[in-house]
Amino acid sequence: MITILDFCAKHDACEEGQSWAVANCKTMAEVWATAKPEWLLWVATREGVLTDRELRLLAVWAARQVQHLMPDARSIAALDVAERHANGQATDEELDAARAAARDAARAAAWDAAWAAARDAARAAAWAAARAAAWDAARDAARAAAWDAAWDAAWDAAWAAARAAAQAKQAAWVRENCKPNFA
Repeated sequence: MITILDFCAKHDACEEGQSWAVANCKTMAEVWATAKPEWLLWVATREGVLTDRELRLLAVWAARQVQHLMPDARSIAALDVAERHANGQATDEELDAARAAARDAARAAAWDAAWAAARDAARAAAWAAARAAAWDAARDAARAAAWDAAWDAAWDAAWAAARAAAQAKQAAWVRENCKPNFA
């Protein structure tokens, strides 16, 4: 069994994580059981800790968490093939074909999103120009700056909360479905 210090040195762990692990755990198994989600995910994704199958199934599981945002059936079919491949039920050729189809779907979605973003930007620019012409420029700039600051703070907080929730779900899945190798 590899020691905590050896594992951290081998994988160039951050000082904060290493200090926590050494102060709170005696073995890597204890680290696995008690580390906060982002640290557990870091440990899980170090080479040799999980099998290729476990990593592939984690990736499929994570993608399925946002499957409802996938408008193209080719993307969902690719997840099905990837999961079957991880379980030895699909060939490399099937996986390659599914990957290519999903890539085409993503390109089509990106193209649609780019056009929508361009349209929305043009509308926003037109609205801003009309408003700037109608309002005093200084007052408009102050309002825009206040709005931008509030929006940025809210956006950052929302992303941080979403990231923490996602990491907690991922860590729970990893602990439940994977058996780490700390040899």
